Amino acid sequence: MNTATPMFEQYLSLKAAHPGFLLLYRMGDFYELFFDDAVAASKALELTLTARNKSDPDPVPMAGFPHHQLAPYTEQLLAAGYKVAIADQLEDPALAKGLVKRGITRVVTPGMVLDPTTLDRATHNWLIAVCAEGGAGWGLAALDASTGDLRCTTLRTAEAAAAELARYEPREALVGPGVGEGLDEALRGVTRSETLAEAWTAGEAATILRETLGAAPAVFGVEPGPALRACGAVLRYAAALLGRPLTNVHRLTSYAASGSLVVDATTRRNLELFRSLLHGSRSGTVFQLIDRCETAMGSRLLKDWLSAPLLDPRAIGARQAAVAELVALPDCRAALRRALGTVADLDRLAARIAQGLGAPRDLAAIRRSLGALPALVRAVADAAAVAPHAPRDLLPDILDDLTVWLADDPPIALGDGGVIAPGADPELDRLQAIAVDAIGVLHRLEADEIRASGIASLKIRRNRNFGFYIEITKANLHKVPDRYLRRQTLTTGERFITPELKALEEEVLGADERRLRLEATLFTALRERVAAASPRLAQLARDLATLDALAALAEVAHVHRWVRPSIDDSLDLELVGARHPVVEAALTDERFVPNDVTLAVGRRQLIVLTGPNMAGKSTVLRQVALIVLLAQMGSFVPVEQARIGVCDRVFTRVGAADDLARGQSTFMVEMAETAGILHQATERSLVVLDEIGRGTSTYDGLAIAWSVAEDLVDRIRCRALFATHYHELCELADARAVVVNQSVAVSASGDRILFLRRLKEGGASRSYGIQCARLAGLPAGVVARAGRLLTRFEKHATRNEAGQLSLFGAVPTQDEPSTPVDPVRTALAEINPDALSPRDAHAALYALRALL
Repeated sequence: MNTATPMFEQYLSLKAAHPGFLLLYRMGDFYELFFDDAVAASKALELTLTARNKSDPDPVPMAGFPHHQLAPYTEQLLAAGYKVAIADQLEDPALAKGLVKRGITRVVTPGMVLDPTTLDRATHNWLIAVCAEGGAGWGLAALDASTGDLRCTTLRTAEAAAAELARYEPREALVGPGVGEGLDEALRGVTRSETLAEAWTAGEAATILRETLGAAPAVFGVEPGPALRACGAVLRYAAALLGRPLTNVHRLTSYAASGSLVVDATTRRNLELFRSLLHGSRSGTVFQLIDRCETAMGSRLLKDWLSAPLLDPRAIGARQAAVAELVALPDCRAALRRALGTVADLDRLAARIAQGLGAPRDLAAIRRSLGALPALVRAVADAAAVAPHAPRDLLPDILDDLTVWLADDPPIALGDGGVIAPGADPELDRLQAIAVDAIGVLHRLEADEIRASGIASLKIRRNRNFGFYIEITKANLHKVPDRYLRRQTLTTGERFITPELKALEEEVLGADERRLRLEATLFTALRERVAAASPRLAQLARDLATLDALAALAEVAHVHRWVRPSIDDSLDLELVGARHPVVEAALTDERFVPNDVTLAVGRRQLIVLTGPNMAGKSTVLRQVALIVLLAQMGSFVPVEQARIGVCDRVFTRVGAADDLARGQSTFMVEMAETAGILHQATERSLVVLDEIGRGTSTYDGLAIAWSVAEDLVDRIRCRALFATHYHELCELADARAVVVNQSVAVSASGDRILFLRRLKEGGASRSYGIQCARLAGLPAGVVARAGRLLTRFEKHATRNEAGQLSLFGAVPTQDEPSTPVDPVRTALAEINPDALSPRDAHAALYALRALL
């Protein structure tokens, strides 16, 4: 492998400066990767892996792609968890002597993407730094470099830090001192990066915060501690990648995570808030349903609201009042949404421009957005609860500046020309006229010279050797003015130049180059003036995002007939006519069946919900949890009426699957999630549990389910719903007055059942497992055989001391047994484990034991 060539020496030098990065090396019209980078990229991007110097015994692996595919391929590499360094040509290859000079022009990591075209419009792109500090707790800082949003908080426990990480869903994380393995699970799948150890010190953090924000940390409410250290690390890392401080970060938001309802990763997943359990996309999620925002800024804010619902009834009420006003004023809402529809992503545009990256059309988008503001403000002027959210600073000076200087329809790239508006700069207009109408300029000059000299046959021409010249015939040489300078004698006459013609030649030939250079200078100055206003643009973006999110919630409430819930400080939960928001919206051929649910600490604390599979128990559980989350984020909810005492957390344990990556079975996943609930739930929490204990033997599972239910009622004393197939759990209501039984109504006719989806008081009388199996499509013969077995099991069943069914005696293997057989073998032969419900399996097991 010969790597001693100048090209490879240059490549390896650039690579050494960025260890851990894939190096994209510009060579003509391609970006190339070499060595291990080529192997990795060929797999991630599905590129052909070839080789450089193929004749060598050990050729260098190589892979590449056309330069115009840089953005999509870079995003693919980031999505695969790689970090990328881009080496561009720093000089024109046609003018270079020897090897073309190259340098790193940009480094990109998953958490440091500034190009909005490669980002999800509705999602922040978070870079997280987290550290721990003895008794001071856990510090977490979050930076979205694409918007300039910087936040930090201090958390008391690793569990709280994990829940906050789940809320952010970072793409990249810096893990600092003291963390150890405490957050490994929360950071699974997140790209981890390193920063200098000194970046985590309080002194270094205070220094870079002053450099970035122009003020001491205390100004933003951040005192020395782990949160400050995390801020310093995240800012130092970002600045190191960019090669300069982040000029688009203007403020630091310090907040208390305890100020919002905690939605942990399990609850986010189980309730399908942002990702579908089926296919992992946004389709079919709660967020997709409520995201009626017209702007990307509004979508991101709405996602924040759903990720961290409010705890203060007054704050919730204020948000609800604005939504209610927009629901009641459809013309106002429509006008507001029309105006917002013309507003660009000012957050990310302002961030790019502050970093000196804005293109002409970025400024045009800002101009268009600012132009829509007067109509937007007028639209909400008479809405008392909404008007306070309207922006006060409409940046009229920036709008005027952009209107004067920026062309009406600027090109994509600055080098394409036509960026500056005609009339803005006289010199640019002159150069533009020369470049566009060079022939016309020469004709006018020729006419001027004919008039001044009196030589009617005078011609201004150009050739490659002499450039521009004036040609005079021999007959008119006596009329040549003294200022003409002879350049060439011909048989038919002579050629002359003048200082004016020479100047014009230089001007015409260099006009386009000078025009582009001047235009770049004028555009850069314009962009810098807009960049100076980026703090104002960022505030404007926040104001518009709030209006957009409120209008989106109002639109959803109007379209889906949602109503305003009553929110208070009680420990009650009263829902009348509650519906599942996503399921109801997806129904086309039938009407969603609403249900009433009432919970109250000290009175009706725990509902034990029974009923067959497919009857709708899980839907009821999820809809109650979702209604609470939506209500506390300030949204209207799918009910006829609701009164909700604020919850500090919503816990869900709904559905489970083996976690092969961690080597955990379904039962272990279930138990781990349940343990987390029992350790963290408080009196003010809402707990939703589905089928606890089903992953182990029947008696073990029943014992665990019973004990968990008792703990929720006796120790934690929270509002809870507990769906189960263990009908024995209904007996808990006999021992505790705060436990009630409800079931999902079923209409049965012979061996056919109809799910009514309606809750009724009292436990279910049976599980209807065989009827469900028929509906699920089990072969008719299997279903029929299961029915006969069930009849025989029930015929031979007795009650044990606990009042549960237990099979004793021989169970016939055929419909008409003719000869005695070994009863244990007979019973075993009759059992089809895949066809038994947990209850039937439990009964069969005890029957076998009795037979022994």
